[in-house]
Amino acid sequence: MVLQDLEEVFALKIRIKYSKLGNLRFIGHLDVMRYFQKEIRRAGLDVCYSKGYSPHQIISFAAPLAMGITSDGEYFDGEFESVTSSQEMIDALNSVSVDEMRVSECVLLPDDAKNSMSVVSASDYVITFEDKTPSDEIQLIRDNVAGFMIQNEIVILKKTKKSEREENIKPGIMTCELRDNSIYMLLFTGSEYNLKPELVMQALYAYTGIEHNPFHYHIHRLETYMNGPDGQTMPLYKAGRSF
Repeated sequence: MVLQDLEEVFALKIRIKYSKLGNLRFIGHLDVMRYFQKEIRRAGLDVCYSKGYSPHQIISFAAPLAMGITSDGEYFDGEFESVTSSQEMIDALNSVSVDEMRVSECVLLPDDAKNSMSVVSASDYVITFEDKTPSDEIQLIRDNVAGFMIQNEIVILKKTKKSEREENIKPGIMTCELRDNSIYMLLFTGSEYNLKPELVMQALYAYTGIEHNPFHYHIHRLETYMNGPDGQTMPLYKAGRSF
């Protein structure tokens, strides 16, 4: 048997927060992944690659958005061979990016940190109405938010490719209220329970007695959260530190 010298390699775990705005809301998650793979190469960052016949960048994304939703609180984690500083990495990525996809945070995670996909617990959203939406529809929806939330159950018909079933989504809604004439929601997100804001809006329209039209409003994600040491939710980037 021939003994080989094995070099121990330590990768740096970095968490990056970015926005997805404007027309980029119409590109899907796989396109976002490919976008950042190319952006990391163009920025010249020293990202780690997997071993084997088809090496790929070691990056993973948290709670991907549905098509048509914009966000200021998207995240991905990456492993890097070396780094410069938080601000230099942010500047490097933004220098080769479009205005609708901008990096705002870059933090170094502890060695034992779990990836963002596995720790996501909640997301919050603001829903604004489009200019073309009838004013009486907007007012009726706004007037019914409080009554909608004091229900003991909020049951919807959830459709999948194979079946339909009723589901009580009330436990997944932490907050749903009016804020500055918009609707604010804080919802459970993640592998344990994942509630989409579109389903909440469908239920709100049904409660109000108005035919649901997804083109009458716009959904924007504000932030993506994890559970902190004290049990309170905190933004994903708070798990690390600037460097």
